[in-house]
Amino acid sequence: MGVADVIPGVSGGTVAFLMGIYEELIESISSFNIGFLKGLAKGQLRDAFSKTGWKFILILLSGILSAIFSLSHPLKWLLTNHPVFVHAFFFGIILTTIFIIFQKVQKKSFIKIVYGLLGAIVMFQLTKALPMQTPETWWFLFLSGVIAICAMILPGISGAFILLLLGKYEFIITAVSERNFSALLIIAMGCITGLLTFVHLLRWLLKHHHDLTLSVLSGVVAGSLFKIWPWKEILSCPTGFKNEILAFKEINTLPPAITPPVIFAFLFFVLGIFGSLWLAQMDRQRESASQTQ
Repeated sequence: MGVADVIPGVSGGTVAFLMGIYEELIESISSFNIGFLKGLAKGQLRDAFSKTGWKFILILLSGILSAIFSLSHPLKWLLTNHPVFVHAFFFGIILTTIFIIFQKVQKKSFIKIVYGLLGAIVMFQLTKALPMQTPETWWFLFLSGVIAICAMILPGISGAFILLLLGKYEFIITAVSERNFSALLIIAMGCITGLLTFVHLLRWLLKHHHDLTLSVLSGVVAGSLFKIWPWKEILSCPTGFKNEILAFKEINTLPPAITPPVIFAFLFFVLGIFGSLWLAQMDRQRESASQTQ
């Protein structure tokens, strides 16, 4: 999930779905509620934490942060020097995830397909948006954290891509690389605030409108394919406040010819598909093992 969250256009929520931990993730985060805060206020730490999924969250968060801090440099290098291979790999993962999510819809119907199409259209329009030029004040960093974490928890919507739209992706990657902990703390506080509020809405939707929610999410994942398509033509390069390139206005294209790099990209695409299927198979085996116990 940490690797996915670093790459614009790829969602950590997509990986959570592939590994079969998405709904457990939502439940675990939701367990940090008003009752938990009341327990903390009364000094009943052990009782408060016993009613939460803190062990699950701690282990998952450790893995995510480890990936972000240890892989931000190599991922930035790969995205700069070999973006086609990286995007081809994740394109295969995301394409497979669409079908994996829709398989979890228990009662399929025409209206659910329509909801999926609407989710795809909205996400497609979002991926075509150009980044904004935004300030680096504390309140906007906090707001960026709130918005980005809501995207990260949803399959298909990349928190990194939302940060790119907000003009804060390069700033945060640099802050991680340079260990700018004051800025990272403000962003982290925004992430915690957004997560603890948005996840309760998502939990309610999955509980009361499970199939419709998954249908929309499968469409959202499908709409994100436009952003992660490997071959692009850059049309313009707008600059930001410090004359650094924030993003490109670009269009998707087809590879000009069948060359060795194109063949390698296709192999990475296939690797992404098989990787997704392998993770989904592991999830099914885990579910069947838990049912037989």
